[in-house]
Amino acid sequence: MNEPSPSPLATLLLVDDEENILNSLRRLLRNQGYEIFAATAAEQALAILEERPVDLVISDARMPGMDGATLLAEVQRRRPDCMRILLTGYADIGTTIKAINQGQIYRYISKPWDDDELRMVIRQALAFHTSERERLRLEKLTQEQNQHLHELNTTLEQRVKARTCELQQTADMLDLAYEELRRSYVTSTEVFASLINQRLPREKQTNTQVIALIRAYAEHHQFDAGLTRDLTMAAALYNIGKLTWDDQLLHKPTDTLYKQDRERYRQYPALGESLLMTLEPLQDAARIIRHHQERWDGSGFPDHLKGEAIPFGARLLKLAVDFIELQHGIILERRPTRTEALQLIEKYAGRLYDPQLCEQFVTLCTELAPDITLVDPSIIRLDTRRLEPGMVLARNLHADNGMLLLNEGKQLTHILIDKLIAFEGSEGARYTLFVRKAEGVESAPQETTR
Repeated sequence: MNEPSPSPLATLLLVDDEENILNSLRRLLRNQGYEIFAATAAEQALAILEERPVDLVISDARMPGMDGATLLAEVQRRRPDCMRILLTGYADIGTTIKAINQGQIYRYISKPWDDDELRMVIRQALAFHTSERERLRLEKLTQEQNQHLHELNTTLEQRVKARTCELQQTADMLDLAYEELRRSYVTSTEVFASLINQRLPREKQTNTQVIALIRAYAEHHQFDAGLTRDLTMAAALYNIGKLTWDDQLLHKPTDTLYKQDRERYRQYPALGESLLMTLEPLQDAARIIRHHQERWDGSGFPDHLKGEAIPFGARLLKLAVDFIELQHGIILERRPTRTEALQLIEKYAGRLYDPQLCEQFVTLCTELAPDITLVDPSIIRLDTRRLEPGMVLARNLHADNGMLLLNEGKQLTHILIDKLIAFEGSEGARYTLFVRKAEGVESAPQETTR
């Protein structure tokens, strides 16, 4: 099987009106790897040029009709990428100058030529032709790329803005979803707190009041959302560790506990933390719960932390828990009044409580008497029959047995209000709700009794 012929290195067009000169050039260039065409007149050469791709034209200067200089000038006009060489005699100086000026020839070679010199000049011309063609290709490619870059730059800002907008929308949606998830955790802890209350004696169900007190303090001092959320969850679940106690222990005030009972009591904060630590969103709240029975002088439990080594949230939760539990007879066998409870807290500032935080806490509780949840003037207190659709619950609603009925933030509807009224009838109870009125709804007269 015949192998395909290799592609020629270049295509040459030889032009001379004398056949013997053309034959001499053919012999000179034989076996050089070129494809060679020959023409004996300028018109014939131009016809070949129209039909064939030619890399180099070598033309004699003196020819009848169109001379070599005029031919090369026409070649330059038609095919400027084609290299041009003029063969000239010593008497053809005028033709040579014309070829240089009009034909922009690469070289001229005097007759008779030197074979080696002519071969070298042809190789140099073809090498220059190749490099020039590559330069033009790269120049064209560069122009195309620059144009493309220009188009990209023209639209880049708009595309970046559009993409940034898309990412911002996605981030906003994720933030909303995450915030909703965090709110759900807070609501879940309060639901669970109502379940804890089912285990505790009715007079010792303190979670709801501790939550309200913590929220009021956080709002008054403008805590950030994260700290407020952690404190609220800790307030809801601070006594979860007491669920392992028997009924007899649950009914005993703290100051009456001895030996084993007192030891079990001192374990409940750490037990509460251990029950919650597997839940990632509750870990900070769990840490607050662990340390909420530490004391400023280091005599507390479970880790005997002292002063500011006690987490801030735990210091605040202890104040709220002790203030509420004192009034419920959980700490002392007798039940101090609200005023007496505040006086006891002031007395032990610097021993049990952070003195600076204690001062702020007492001031807040004193100024907000009697109902800590009514510090916000936009909150009104109504019975179920004065509720209107669109109102938003400003405080959790619990049944008489401590079960959470509705959580804070719930918007009331006709159906929900009717269900509350029916529930009151079935339970023989009457509930008062703390709500924020809906826009466009006139304030109803507030209840004056609870």
